[in-house]
Amino acid sequence: MIWLTIILMTVIIFISRYIFIEPKLPLRLSAGMVKFLSYSAPAVLTAILAPIVFLQDNTLHLNLDNSYLIGAVFAVLLILLTRNTLLTAVLSMLLFFLVH
Repeated sequence: MIWLTIILMTVIIFISRYIFIEPKLPLRLSAGMVKFLSYSAPAVLTAILAPIVFLQDNTLHLNLDNSYLIGAVFAVLLILLTRNTLLTAVLSMLLFFLVH
């Protein structure tokens, strides 16, 4: 169920961003609104993923045996180093599945 929620929310966010930001569509937004919308995907994804990463059995789980936390920290460090989204997603998921 967690994976389904993540996938569906990701699809909804990126479809909505496409509708509002795609330059070929006849809908035009102000520069301020476009900048505001650029924060929507990270904010909503953080709201969805933070409980998954940090909570386990309704308690805060910040130990080194939390594979979600290890994968998330690795993803953050890797994106800061490489600036490559696809590489970061693939390698952090691979690490998560190896640790999990």
